[in-house]
Amino acid sequence: MEEDGQSTSDLSVDLFSWLFSFDPTHMKPIQKILIANRGEIAVRVIRTAKKMGIKTVAVYSDPDAHSLFVQSADEAFSLGGTDARSSYLDVEKVIQACLETGADAVHPGYGFLSENTDFAKKLEKHGIRFIGPKPHAIEAMGDKIGSRMLVAKSGVPVVPGYEGASQEMSVFKKEAEKIGYPIMAKASAGGGGKGMRRIDTPEELEPGILSAKREALSAFGDDRILLEKYIINPRHVEFQIFGDTKGNIIHLHERDCSLQRRHQKVVEETPAPNYNSELKSKMSDAAVMAAKAVQYEGAGTVEFILGGSGEFYFLEMNTRLQVEHPVTEMTTGLDLVEWQIRVCQGESLPQIKTPPQKGHAMEVRIYAEDPKEGFLPSTGRIHHLSFPTRDYLRIDSGVVSGSEITMFYDPMIAKLIVWGEDRITAINRLIECLSETIVFGPKTNLQFLQRLVSTKEFAEGNVSTHFIADNEPELLSDKTKEELKLALAGAFFTSKEPNNPWVKETT
Repeated sequence: MEEDGQSTSDLSVDLFSWLFSFDPTHMKPIQKILIANRGEIAVRVIRTAKKMGIKTVAVYSDPDAHSLFVQSADEAFSLGGTDARSSYLDVEKVIQACLETGADAVHPGYGFLSENTDFAKKLEKHGIRFIGPKPHAIEAMGDKIGSRMLVAKSGVPVVPGYEGASQEMSVFKKEAEKIGYPIMAKASAGGGGKGMRRIDTPEELEPGILSAKREALSAFGDDRILLEKYIINPRHVEFQIFGDTKGNIIHLHERDCSLQRRHQKVVEETPAPNYNSELKSKMSDAAVMAAKAVQYEGAGTVEFILGGSGEFYFLEMNTRLQVEHPVTEMTTGLDLVEWQIRVCQGESLPQIKTPPQKGHAMEVRIYAEDPKEGFLPSTGRIHHLSFPTRDYLRIDSGVVSGSEITMFYDPMIAKLIVWGEDRITAINRLIECLSETIVFGPKTNLQFLQRLVSTKEFAEGNVSTHFIADNEPELLSDKTKEELKLALAGAFFTSKEPNNPWVKETT
């Protein structure tokens, strides 16, 4: 498979109608992009920019001076500092880098400054294009209370809850009784699992809210809390949406991100398993409505909680590219970073409702961490790193053999993404590729991932956001490869997935 995840043999998608139907009446083309990020996403953006003939600038902190993304860019600019706060999160340093290198656009990647309204506004003042949505959309969707109220007015279903201005404990107690336990206390200004607490009884309410407030204040500088009804055994289904400067907004299908640990996604896939066309139609319409509520431009993701009876509720909107975007690219054959750049240049989206989707794709995140020690990050030099070579495999990574995993940044080693004609084939290929991946140096979550995707529940698409927490002892056990194969085979024989080619071949 090619570096950007597209395969002409596996994805017989009519790309010409997509990639060459842009409106020619657009702004001046972007000449040089500064990537305000690091690691694998910086490498990924550089790859597309080079394909488009656009120059790139990498900014870097002291620990990243010899990193792959720095070597890959046409130019590199030192921000100094060691941690993110003194480098990648320093708005003035990044803007100064743009001015000194002559970059006329910034791609923020994800994390860091990607959803920072102040940064986007300052770039506008300097005449530098932000490859992302307008500041008003970032601001509107960045506040969980405000975004819930906004999308609800557009007819998008939201989880029953309380997002009022009062933060008095007496008000919280009264509203919690109206909502009904269990409930979730969530930080209004944040995400990523920070400032979130499940509260099951009235006795747990006050300590739970106070704990959430302390964490929210520490993480986001804002201790406001909202309350939401806690959905039992929920799935997490999100829609990739895209808007242009002409008011066109479409969706690029759903992704299931239910396998999570402490609210952080572990496995992502598309299409979502056990998911009918009627439900998809309702949720995709809701996703587009949410995006239209803020006149959205560029790539974004509308996230939903899906209940066991088919009820779904708006969770949040991420106003940026997502870590899991490669699975969408693998099943559509499209380059979403290229789309971001073209929309930023003023080009129009293709005038059809949604692109075709073929096959099934899955992504796992390989981390330098020790699952048996509470998933603590594992630092040190990667003495050897190698992946299998397959035409259905894509690796997005910011490290190579000899790279250092430091204490300063996220310890992701790589994203491993596979494509298959159907879901069972994709699972088979995922397990095979994980088993052939070699990392010498820091401890990793490779074996944990193999066990996770080898479970019967995963094969049947029967997991919720609680699955990892509920099954952690089993997932951390020392099963042999033979035991994993037997467990997976049993899962396939009992799988309810229609037209399962694996079962046909073995019965």
